[in-house]
Amino acid sequence: MIDTVPETGSTNTDLTARLRDGEALAEGYWLVADRQTSGRGRHGRTWFDGFGNFMGSTIVRPHERDPAPSSLALVAGLAVYEAVLPLISAPTDLSLKWPNDLMLGGAKLAGILLEREKDAIVVGIGVNLADAPDLPDRRTVALSAYGPAPDRDTFAQSLASIFDRELERWRSFGLEPLVRRWESIAHRHGTPLHVHPPGEEPIEGAFAGLTKDGALRLRLAGGEERVIHAGDVMLANEEG
Repeated sequence: MIDTVPETGSTNTDLTARLRDGEALAEGYWLVADRQTSGRGRHGRTWFDGFGNFMGSTIVRPHERDPAPSSLALVAGLAVYEAVLPLISAPTDLSLKWPNDLMLGGAKLAGILLEREKDAIVVGIGVNLADAPDLPDRRTVALSAYGPAPDRDTFAQSLASIFDRELERWRSFGLEPLVRRWESIAHRHGTPLHVHPPGEEPIEGAFAGLTKDGALRLRLAGGEERVIHAGDVMLANEEG
């Protein structure tokens, strides 16, 4: 089910508040906004609210035998990739960046934010369909730069359907095939990365793939490998 509202502060904030208040929102419910006045990205960043873009959130209720809820960022990334893929003419320009960004031509096209509320995970997704923000520290892009902007409602229906399919795969087959698929769509092994783990100084290294549980493997200059479970990641060519 997809509910659309003309304006709200943040679809993630709305859903977490409703869950906190005890509303029995079912898995698969989506809230999509025409505009967001207080949209949020990771680490509290403001999320751009360009009209015509996709800004929405959905709910996942993890089961006891499901993979770790944190791996839902990979599930969402694959779903957004599959929803965008038919809309571009050069599939090789599209890639995933750990942990939660979809890149087009080396610029950020989409982002994902996961938040937990009680026994549910709220998955927020923003995709630049019509317009892209002008950010000082990184390049961004919208699908409208490659042709007519996709219809937001049509895109929402497609993404919701694909997300359901990816969620079922995650539950049925576990993380191993999901991680393999994710890596096949990511930038190449050896790609230079700037990583800022929480509470640490930034470090540089090269992409060495993912661990079996979906963490980032970073190869440092001396050849040793560091496993990153959380942090900001930027490609060398992504910076504005």
